[in-house]
Amino acid sequence: MTTYEQLFENNKKWIASMKEKDVDFFEKLAKDQTPEYLYIGCSDSRVPANEIMGLDPGEVFVHRNIANLVVSIDMNVMSVINYAVANLHVKHIIVCGHYNCGGVKAAMTPKDMGILNPWLRNIRDVYRTHQAELDGIDDEHDRYNRLVELNVQEQAINVIKTAVVQNSYLANRYPVVHGWVFDLKTGELKDLNINFDEVLHGIQKIYDLTGEFS
Repeated sequence: MTTYEQLFENNKKWIASMKEKDVDFFEKLAKDQTPEYLYIGCSDSRVPANEIMGLDPGEVFVHRNIANLVVSIDMNVMSVINYAVANLHVKHIIVCGHYNCGGVKAAMTPKDMGILNPWLRNIRDVYRTHQAELDGIDDEHDRYNRLVELNVQEQAINVIKTAVVQNSYLANRYPVVHGWVFDLKTGELKDLNINFDEVLHGIQKIYDLTGEFS
């Protein structure tokens, strides 16, 4: 049996295991989704979104891309955020990076990456914004991991800049935006403790898209 064919055998085993836990699992799964969380993470195969949070299918709405970026002209991530907030009414938006991120490492490498250049530039811009702090870190590995954290922080701020998040928070007091980092070596999630209200009010003069924060 080839590796590809094995996937379908794995699927059958998964179905059986889920039914063993809950005979009505798939009937429940087929109903409308009502997740409380939107997870924006890296595409890295070592970071399974719902599993690291201990959540089942249907409990988290997921978007993934290289280095968990939230770029205002990326219609993919903007559409996901809009749908999650306006239609699914998620209560929390989590931007989750991970240490030893290949995308962040590539952005720190002075090399032409071809089609990846404009994407990685977003991470290089994070480095430029925080250059004094990062250049003050002598250990290259520590500097790299700090950039992972700062990249998560900046992408979380980019989520807060969106009109749909601002409007929903003004009306409902949700969603709240969080920044996390996953440690591949330990399996632990690190909360960067982003102060949502503080960030929102700190950027409102420039990024207020509601007219209500002025």
